[in-house]
Amino acid sequence: MTDRTTHQHLQFEYPDQAGYPDGVGTLTEDQVTIIDQLLEPDQRVDMDITVVNEEKEQVYTAIVGDTALGAVTYNRMADRIVLLAAAVYPEFRRQGVASEMIRQVLDDVREQGKRVTNLCPIVRTFIDRHPQYEDLIDPNNPGILTKRGGSARR
Repeated sequence: MTDRTTHQHLQFEYPDQAGYPDGVGTLTEDQVTIIDQLLEPDQRVDMDITVVNEEKEQVYTAIVGDTALGAVTYNRMADRIVLLAAAVYPEFRRQGVASEMIRQVLDDVREQGKRVTNLCPIVRTFIDRHPQYEDLIDPNNPGILTKRGGSARR
């Protein structure tokens, strides 16, 4: 079990109703597992993963053939996409699925010309590791922030 109090990479600031960091962030064990995997050196994906935007359900689903590997749920706004949660089924973890799935989701958002409000610590970790996606974060509605040494950053 990971000790969340000593690992800075597992500390997040969630916005309160007014949009300001509220000083708390609790992660599930599944989130901790996926975040730890995202912090490892980029893994080579040995699968041909396709991420499908199921707009009616507001979910991006990562699939290989007819098998779902994971998903990113979202809410669509007029000018932005609010990313809610990312998950990878346990049997597909440690295979680079989370990174590839999130990469394809963010690339799709970029192609749509939208910004992101991110409420998912898994996606936040990916963006922290891949700063070329930081420009997608809506500066007025960034979502969660990563705590670094007592201060928060977008």
